[in-house]
Amino acid sequence: MNGEHHYRLRSTWTGDRGSGTSGYRDYDRAVTLEVDGKPAIAASADKPFRGDPAKWNPEELLLAALSECHLLSYLHACVTTGVVVTAYEDDASGTMQEDGNSGGAFTEVVLRPRVRVAEESMVEAARAAHRQAREWCFIANSVNFPVRHEPEITVG
Repeated sequence: MNGEHHYRLRSTWTGDRGSGTSGYRDYDRAVTLEVDGKPAIAASADKPFRGDPAKWNPEELLLAALSECHLLSYLHACVTTGVVVTAYEDDASGTMQEDGNSGGAFTEVVLRPRVRVAEESMVEAARAAHRQAREWCFIANSVNFPVRHEPEITVG
């Protein structure tokens, strides 16, 4: 499946409190993210940036994209090598460093997938599939910081 793929998203700021951006503390960071045909996502800035901690923030969405992309790439890698995955859960974390000039960047993401495979004979191939998934993950290939993997493979 070669080719160019295009994605569309609508971001709508919903945080006008009546005076727009008249001052840094005068507006809410509320945003609605929408893709046609899918439920809207209520988003905001992270709490340290005057956001609503009850809503998704851009940093969490980036981490979620990396985790899900690896998961989907991993499942594909397992299918191609005959590994039967019966469960997969990832406790991902990311580190973002502010630069002191109102900017910053992620410095690292660590994915910690806990994978259960059907048979003991599949464990080594299951471990190797993480390396293949890293090569296939579109999102990980698009970022300029390390995305590390600390997988745990069990049989059950």
